[in-house]
This record gives sequence, structure tokens and C-alpha cells, in this order.
Amino acid sequence: MSRLAISGGHPIRNKPFARWPVFDERERAALNEVLESGVWGGYSPKVKEFEETFAGFHETRYGVTAANGTVTLEAALTASGVGAGDEVIVPPISFIATATAVLRIGAVPVFADIDDATCNLDPVRIEEAITPRTRAIIPVHFAGQPADLDAIMEIAQRHDLRVIEDCAHAHGAGWRGRKVGSFGDFGSFSFQASKNMTAGEGGILVTNDETLAEQARSLCNHGRQSGGGWFEHTLLGTNYRLTGWQAAVLLAQLTRLPEQLERRAANAKLLTQQLQQCDIVTTPIIDERVTCHSNYLYLIRLNLESYPGLSKAIFVRALAAEGIPCREGYPYPLYRNKVFDTHISRRGECPAAEKMCADTFWVSHELLLAQPDDLSDVTSAILKLRDGITELMDNEMVKK
Repeated sequence: MSRLAISGGHPIRNKPFARWPVFDERERAALNEVLESGVWGGYSPKVKEFEETFAGFHETRYGVTAANGTVTLEAALTASGVGAGDEVIVPPISFIATATAVLRIGAVPVFADIDDATCNLDPVRIEEAITPRTRAIIPVHFAGQPADLDAIMEIAQRHDLRVIEDCAHAHGAGWRGRKVGSFGDFGSFSFQASKNMTAGEGGILVTNDETLAEQARSLCNHGRQSGGGWFEHTLLGTNYRLTGWQAAVLLAQLTRLPEQLERRAANAKLLTQQLQQCDIVTTPIIDERVTCHSNYLYLIRLNLESYPGLSKAIFVRALAAEGIPCREGYPYPLYRNKVFDTHISRRGECPAAEKMCADTFWVSHELLLAQPDDLSDVTSAILKLRDGITELMDNEMVKK
């Protein structure tokens, strides 16, 4: 048996899988067009072009760009009429902005547990979390797998709640043949550096509601109204505008998204087939109603019950030493962050989220853009760790 790389052995892989971000002459040409136009800021024609193109791609009528995917959530909540003292149901598994956006507008995030299989909001737990103060639900399409939009939309309609889809992981993802972001009152997307489409930063809201779109646009543009005067401000807004530079890059990024979605999907399927021989891990469970998974993250769950003494931290460190880029993921659910200690009083129990944080790690989407033959290195590295499990858990470097 080969010695583990973390113990000084030779790693399985010594070269990178794929570069991210991906760019070519399309981005260069688009940036040069903005440069020569002399209109570089939020009023660049590229911004409007991107808003319309991205909204259309996601089967919605309106797009409202903003500086990032955090402020888009804040704008969506405010435009939807959510305010001080209102409650908003959020998952405990997400980036912190999903919940802090609620706090930032004076409302209260209420954490409902996830479904153990998909890591998305569990509709049963949503029902349990609803009170007379509940005004909205923010389902996160975690890792790129759409949440149960059938159940979530039915609950929202029955209780007269707003739905703001957090699509930060889910560019191009689909549920029953329909694009995410088109189901709720708003869909909120991020273009931060790690996302499946990126301009370094940036965000967009999509919606089919003209009134909500106008409200959000005004909030992101100092309270101005479309067609109004430059010094006419009707809402308490601020400057969240996206620049022409970013819009230009994102238009180019969008042209290659469909091909990248197909490539990631094929490679994710192949990786799942390969990892099924590895009894130390469990591969992602995909809801049969998902018609397009964006594969922002490929989730891998350790079978800790079968390997007593093994921890996620140890395993991920050893896997990285074998040349496999992977992330440990969340150390604990969102509600354990100190920021919530003084801001929320009602916490439900979320055992599925706690378990997910203990046993689930991930590789990110750029690995799934690699050549199919390269994916066998992931399986080989995991099998190597399984076969060297005693060495791994006894390794003094790991213990430190």
C-alpha cells in the first residue's frame, strides 16, 4: 500500500484540474467596447443589455443589477415589503449573507432545518417555523440543486408569504424544466469571484413583477424612478449600481454558461459513478424533479458511522495533500455564528444541518470543468485514504 502524501508519500496528483475563471477574447472585446464608449458606470448600455439578456435566459421579464449578491437580497426583501420585526425563514446551511441580509433590514431570520438528502430547506420544517409574524421565505438552491419549489411555493401561497429565491449557487439551474429565479417574487444571483459566472463581484435580481422590479431598481439607484428626473428621489435608496465593466464581462460569461453546465453535469455524473465503489463516502442525492443542476459544489458525505475516529477535518486535509482541491465546508450551521447571539431569540433545532456540517465536504465547480479522464484521480485518492485509514488517524501531523 502506498504511503499517504500527508505522511510524506507521493501524492496521487501533481497538476491542477482546471483554471478559474475562464475567459477569452469575448471578455477582452466587451471590456474594450466599454472603454472606448466613455460610459463606464451604472448607466452604461451594457448594464441594461445584461439585465435583459440574463433575465430572459432565466425565463423572467425583468432584471435589476446591483453591486453584489448580498445587497440584492436586501433590496429584494425591502422591495417586497419586509421590514422591522418581521420574520423571514432561512436555511441554516448557506453563506451568512442569506441570514444577515434579513438582519440588515431590521427583520428577524428564523432558521428551519434542511432536508438530510438534498441539504435544501425542508418544507416540513418551514411549516413548523411559520408564525403570525412570518412574511417571507428565502430558499437557497444549495450547491446548485434547486430546492423543493413545488412545496415551497404552495406553502407560501397558502400563508401569503413572499418567496425570494437565493440562486447564488444556481446559475441556469432548472426545476421541472423551468429556470430557478422564475418561481418566487424574486430570484437573487451572485457574480462573486467563485461563482459559476463571475465579474469578480456583482449581483442581479430577476422577477416577473413589474412593480417589484421598479421598487428594487429605485432602491439600488438612490430612490430614483425610471423616467424621473436626475435629482428626483421618491424612495430611501442608496447606490448599489453595477458598472459597465462588470456587465460587459458578464455578458461574455453568459455566452459560455450553457456549455459549461453540460460539461459539469456530465463530469458530475461520471464522478458519482466512480465514487460508488468507495464505501467511505456517499455521493450527492439529486431530486428527480431537478432538470438542471448547476453543480456549483459537488457534495461528498463521509460515512463516519463506519469509520469511528475519523473526522471531516482530517480527511479533507489528507485528500488535499493527495492533490485534490477540496473544501471542508461549513464547520457549523449559520445560527452558531456569534453575530446571531444578540439578534435572534427563537432558534429551532436543526439536527440535519448539524449532521451535514459534521460529515459533508465538497469540491467546487471548476474541478468539474476538467477532462473526464482527470476525475479518476479523485476516486483514486479517496480509495487510497480508505485503504490507509489507520495510518491517517494515527498520523501525528494530522492530530496537530
